[in-house]
Amino acid sequence: MMAPAKKPATQASIIIPEIKAIQKAFDHFNRHLFGNELPQVIITLHRARNAAGYFWGEKFLARHVDLDEADVAHEIALNPDTFAGVDEKEVASTLVHEMAHLWQQVFGKPSRNGYHNKEWADKMDEIGLPPISVPEGKRTGQNCTNGIKAGGPFDVAYGKLKGFKLGWQSRPQAKTPGGSNRNKVKFTCPDCGQNAWAKEGASLVCGLCNEPMIDWSPA
Repeated sequence: MMAPAKKPATQASIIIPEIKAIQKAFDHFNRHLFGNELPQVIITLHRARNAAGYFWGEKFLARHVDLDEADVAHEIALNPDTFAGVDEKEVASTLVHEMAHLWQQVFGKPSRNGYHNKEWADKMDEIGLPPISVPEGKRTGQNCTNGIKAGGPFDVAYGKLKGFKLGWQSRPQAKTPGGSNRNKVKFTCPDCGQNAWAKEGASLVCGLCNEPMIDWSPA
């Protein structure tokens, strides 16, 4: 049985500071990596299976207006299940990963929903987040994570982002007898430090170094 929380959350709002922190990061990277050309989006936290985050174009529609004239808004979601065990820089790289999808939605030619094509991959390389498909290790595919290029545009921009700190993450789920834990575990390349997430016991190879990645799941 999972131990109870040490103390309940305070009566003050806890979601507003969290979303404000992510919004601050969004605006910062919009200025430094995308020329401040990206439109504002609805930012959400969502436990999407098999994804650290996602972008969904035109997911929201303005209320209380004529539907023929209503404004639409895109959505960027981050998965709090993947916050555990990583620092804010990793979370910020996921945010920018989804911002690259937003850029492609507005200025490029996106493929089917969720697919990472060459145009998107080229943009990721341009902003210093080399893409890695899982488990193939290519630059494109349905399931893609990313690395962080040392000294690249994202790395430099993150160094200028002050005060970005998240206050919450998903609580680990206890394993049940005869059941399985659906949470992903972290894998790291021992050569370049790239990270990826997959089910416990998976066998991953770094797409940049061709080195087996270290499984950080509990022994």
